[in-house]
Formats: sequence, C-alpha cells, structure tokens
Amino acid sequence: MSELRGDELIARRHLSAEPARVWTAFTSPGGIAAFWGGSHAVVPPSSVLVDLRPGGEFALDTWPPGGGPGRRLRFVYVSIAAPHDLVFDEPVTGLRTTVTLRPDGDGTHLTVHQRRLPPELRTAQAADGLASILDALAAHLSEAIK
Repeated sequence: MSELRGDELIARRHLSAEPARVWTAFTSPGGIAAFWGGSHAVVPPSSVLVDLRPGGEFALDTWPPGGGPGRRLRFVYVSIAAPHDLVFDEPVTGLRTTVTLRPDGDGTHLTVHQRRLPPELRTAQAADGLASILDALAAHLSEAIK
C-alpha cells in the first residue's frame, strides 16, 4: 500500500523476513542491487557503493530494462539505528527517506516514508514505482530463504 499526501509518500508492507534480514537488504550492495530498481529499472551490483555511517553515502546506477540511458542516484545517510531505523537524503532535491522496520509476528512491518518530494515525484506513477520496489524487495527476501 502506498499513500501520496502532498509532498509526502508513505508505503507500508509486511515482509516475511526478520528485521535483521530486511536491514541487510537495505544496507548491503548486493541487497540494494537485488530490489532497488523494482520492475522499472535494473541496478548493476557493481554500481552500488555503500558507506553506512551518518554523513556517508550510498549510490547506484539505474538502467531501463530494455536499454537506454541510465542515471546515477546518490543519497547521504542522516541517521542509522540498526536494525530498525534508517534515514537518508537525496542531496540535489532534499528528498528525505525514512525506513522503519519493526518485528511483526513472523516477519517485519516495513514503512518507507518519503518527505519533501519534488513536484515531479508527487504522482501516482511515483507511488506505483515505490510499490514496485517493495514488491521486488519482498521477492528478493523470499528467494533468499529458498
């Protein structure tokens, strides 16, 4: 479920993996590459850089699945409280993303809250894109179990 409210986008999901495994997916190059593009982009694992500390950054390349020009995404970590809370900013637009992981029965309740969305991301397409990324995360975590 994704909800767009003005300059905020909030997505919630139950994942069938414990918080530590979800945390690893959000903070390791291999995990990020496995799900970040959702269904609309490919992320080459070799493009993902992670410096997991406040003030550190993570960056990745995204490429359209059918080819075409890619782009480099860059984020700066604001706060890190493993394995439950992760906050990072996109320095060009000021977009702030907060990832919250809470134990929930047999898995994890995930909330991704984006604030200060630039106008071009205040769309149903952006909400669908975030939902696609979380679908890919769920699939990645279920594949990792097998």
